[in-house]
Amino acid sequence: MSRIVYVNGVFVPEEEAKVSVFDRGFLFADGVYEVTSVVDGRLVDNAAHLARLKRSLAELKMASPLPMAEIEAVQRETVARNGLIEGALYLQVSRGAADRDFALPRQARPSLVMFTQSRALIDNPAAARGIAVVTLPDIRWRRRDIKTVQLLAASLAKQAALDAGADDAWLVEDGFVTEGTSNNAHIVVDGTIVTRHLSDDILHGITRKAVLRLAGEGGVRFAERAFTVTEAIGADEAFITSATAFVLPVVRIDGRPVGGGRPGPVTSRLRALYVEEARRA
Repeated sequence: MSRIVYVNGVFVPEEEAKVSVFDRGFLFADGVYEVTSVVDGRLVDNAAHLARLKRSLAELKMASPLPMAEIEAVQRETVARNGLIEGALYLQVSRGAADRDFALPRQARPSLVMFTQSRALIDNPAAARGIAVVTLPDIRWRRRDIKTVQLLAASLAKQAALDAGADDAWLVEDGFVTEGTSNNAHIVVDGTIVTRHLSDDILHGITRKAVLRLAGEGGVRFAERAFTVTEAIGADEAFITSATAFVLPVVRIDGRPVGGGRPGPVTSRLRALYVEEARRA
C-alpha cells in the first residue's frame, strides 16, 4: 500500500503527490525542511524541530505556510494516516511557485509537503557495531545553520564515503571537523565529550542539544570547541547524533580505528539515555 502524502492542504496517495514545476524548491533549492523521528507512533523532540523550522524560515525571509500549531496538527495526522509506529516524518517548505527569476517573488504562496518513512531507529544494527567514516573537504555554503534543501554537496560526500567502503563522511574545513553529511560529530577525550561549538558553520542539531543535556544531567562533562581529524582518530570514542540515527558510535576514521575499533561506554550510555527519553515522548 502506498504512503499518504500531504501536499498543500490535501492528503493524497504518494503516486498522486505533485508540486508545480515552477516551485522554487525545485528550481533554486529555495526551501527548508525538518525531520522528526517517530517512536511508538509519537513525534520525538518535535517542539524543538518546529522552533528550528521557524528560525530557518525567518533567516530566509520566507513566510510560513501555516501557523506552527497547525503544522504540528498536520504532522500528527500524517503519522496517523500512515500508521507509522517507528521511523521519520519529513516536512518541507519552499517559497512556492513563481515564474523563474533569481529575485525573490513578492506574491508566491509557500508550499508545504510532508511524508513518512518507516525504519528501525531503536534496533539499529549500527549501534552495536559502529560506523566508519572518511574525511572530505567541506564544500557547502556558509549558512549551514539553516536547514535548507540544498543537499547536493552532502549527498556527493555521502556517496564518496560509500564508494570508499565507509558509512558516512565527516567534513573538514580549515583543518577542523565541521559535521557529518547529515549529523553532528562528537568525540570523547578522557571522559569529556568534545563537539564543535554552535555557529553558522554547522547545523544546530536538535538531537545534539538533547544528548548534551542528557550528558550534563548524567554527570558527563562536555566541551564545545572545534577538533581536528588527528584528535578524533586519537580519541577514546567518537559518535554522531541526528534525528534518525539518535546516537551512533564511530569506530573508524579514514580506515584507522578509534578507541580500539568498537563502541565505547560513554557513547553506549548516551544512546541508552536518549532511547529511554524518546520512548517517553
